[in-house]
Amino acid sequence: MSISAMKQILIFCLTLLTTIAQAGLPTSVDGVAVPSLAPILEKVTPAVVNIHSTTRQKINTRSQSFYNWYYGLPNVPQERVTQSLGSGVIVDAKNGYILTNNHVIDGATDIQVSLQDGRSFSAKLIGTDEGTDVAVVKINAKNLSQVNLTDSKLLRVGDFVVAVGNPFGLGQTVTSGIVSALGRTSLQGLGYQNFIQTDASINPGNSGGALINLKGELVGINTAIYSPSGGNVGIGFAIPSSLANRIMKQLINFGQVRRGSLGVEVQDITADLARAFNLDNKGGVIITDVEIESPADSAGLQAGDIITELNGIKIQNQHDFDNQEGLFELNTPIDINYIRNEKHRYSQTKINAFDRKEFDGKELHRLLTGAHFINLPARLKSQYQGVLIDEIKRGSLAWNQGLRSGDLITTANKKEITNLKQLKIVLDKSRKSPVLNVYRNYRNYILVLE
Repeated sequence: MSISAMKQILIFCLTLLTTIAQAGLPTSVDGVAVPSLAPILEKVTPAVVNIHSTTRQKINTRSQSFYNWYYGLPNVPQERVTQSLGSGVIVDAKNGYILTNNHVIDGATDIQVSLQDGRSFSAKLIGTDEGTDVAVVKINAKNLSQVNLTDSKLLRVGDFVVAVGNPFGLGQTVTSGIVSALGRTSLQGLGYQNFIQTDASINPGNSGGALINLKGELVGINTAIYSPSGGNVGIGFAIPSSLANRIMKQLINFGQVRRGSLGVEVQDITADLARAFNLDNKGGVIITDVEIESPADSAGLQAGDIITELNGIKIQNQHDFDNQEGLFELNTPIDINYIRNEKHRYSQTKINAFDRKEFDGKELHRLLTGAHFINLPARLKSQYQGVLIDEIKRGSLAWNQGLRSGDLITTANKKEITNLKQLKIVLDKSRKSPVLNVYRNYRNYILVLE
């Protein structure tokens, strides 16, 4: 072939490529529109925000203290500044409420929210829940977009989903995939669990972002990944929108999540117990103790009963039981399937406000503000009796009363206390300054709240 002929062919090919490029990709084939997520994302992405949080913690170092002492200088505390990046979803444009993860803003002293249109706002923390890793923040802004929540219980394995967030601080990024599994539990270090698993790429920074269906509805809040290397390997987890919505409502209304307790102590079914109770398998948990006047007591449960299901969810072990109990909402029916004397039985009960297993001190008494009370963990009940202060804010009213983290309240107004329900009843009836018996470091103290 001559050189001139080759030039003509090359010119023809270049002309053809230029014509194709100018024509662009087809919007339809044989009259059928080519699928695209763009129309959905144009509505959704303005409601997905970037969250930048800053935590400042004052520290004193030994070297600084000695240096300042030696030279007679004032000992000025240094400041450790920690910053984190994450995502959030505007779910209420009118009030500026944004759903995100607790770990995105945990301990933050400053929270900044950046919108897709370039605007940035300081956010107010409404409430957080470490147990489910849900948090709500609020911005005061106009002309906001929102993503509507849908019932995540309608999701099926195989449904297409899209993840929107801010991975690695790169800016808003969209990935797609399917629902790989539902109801994932038993993940290490992730609190109460009922995760949606997806293979849509989720990476650090996506936390708190949106997982949407192909209608542009919010089905989950992207929360965690499983990755030996720290990057995406196709296994991501999202909090179901139905759960996030319930938690959000409690945080907005009460500033906290009010969890209840059935009032039972349980343990796993071992091989020996399975043989003793003539069980076909080792699934379920056996009740070892039932508190008097507890929801479990009103349901007729007894020590020795074996709980197999709670609200239709199979219970395989104590972890499953604790997880489901932690997700119970107050004043809603709880269905219990259990085995007694080798017969399957069913009962129903309800957890009310008095049956909660944790209280902020201000809910018990004004002078206990700043302390957080929990029922005594099962592992300690064989040695101790009372309710435990697991956290207390330095300088709070409770702190100034002399209470400290780790204190055990054993009596109130001379009445023995074994759980928070009893403590609240006694304090509610108290007309004078309540008198508490506090057990600390193997010694008992009398404390008058005044």
